Amino acid sequence: MDLKNQTFISFTLLGLSEKSYLRLPLFSLFMGAYILCVMGNVLILMLISTQSQLHTPMYFLLGNLSFVDVCLTSITVPRALSSLLSQDLSISFHGCFIQLFLFHMVGNMDSFLLAVMALDRYAAVCQPLHYSTIMSKRVCISLVTSSWIIVSLHSTLFTAMTSTLSYCGWVIHHYFCDVPAMLLLSCTDTSARQMVVFIEGSLIVMGPMLFILGSYVLIIRAVLKLRTSKGRQRTFSTCSSHLTVVILFYSSVIFMYFRPSSLYSAAYDRVISVVYSIITPMLNPFIYTLRNKEVKNVVKKVIQYGRKDGQKWMQETEDED
Repeated sequence: MDLKNQTFISFTLLGLSEKSYLRLPLFSLFMGAYILCVMGNVLILMLISTQSQLHTPMYFLLGNLSFVDVCLTSITVPRALSSLLSQDLSISFHGCFIQLFLFHMVGNMDSFLLAVMALDRYAAVCQPLHYSTIMSKRVCISLVTSSWIIVSLHSTLFTAMTSTLSYCGWVIHHYFCDVPAMLLLSCTDTSARQMVVFIEGSLIVMGPMLFILGSYVLIIRAVLKLRTSKGRQRTFSTCSSHLTVVILFYSSVIFMYFRPSSLYSAAYDRVISVVYSIITPMLNPFIYTLRNKEVKNVVKKVIQYGRKDGQKWMQETEDED
């Protein structure tokens, strides 16, 4: 079937589960996770934009990460929740590949931001005297902009490769359009495209990951040179939040995309994709808030100001009465 005829056909997304009795529990669970993700990341964005003490390179990058996390979950979760309620499992040909393009662009941006944040931690720990030069505002904006360009080109390649395939099946065993699930529906031999996906995807995903690992090798070496255990603990605590997010993100991504197609399992892949597309973005604000003294102090400050303003308003209301 040629591409022109295919564009008039809709795919069927089987969703989070094919069992009808799980629809309501899954809807409640993922709606809760989505609300927590959006609220947590929006709170981080608001704090960073309004509090002057958080106007630093590290929090500029964290704000970008929060924005990307909101986008990542919003690309897939609302559509999945809608299908759980309405039982409308169809998605148009164009809609499917728009979703695939946006998901891979934003998802890989997460990876690049984690790499830039690793550079920030390396500069703070290993090059403190040159930190303001290495992580200047201009450098941060250039790195983020370059990352968006790279991931956009990467996502365009993946979308072009999958959208031009000939499809014999239209039922996707997933809750969103993703490359591994789409390749299984093709009538033609996809081994060459799978090789391109593996090689190019390895560069895009493993490149930032290797950069992060290299940064942390240098950071750990610098930390071990510190004479006092208190100094080592304090220095490493500034990196622990970032390292936790890196482990959560890359462990699920590597399992999902860097394994032979013979090991593909629709049920397991849905579970794994939930980890990096929903769970990790939801946990990021809590990880950075609970393990970061500056953010906790700002949150306490905002709460205290809110209480004082509330008490002042109540007192003024009582005086008027």
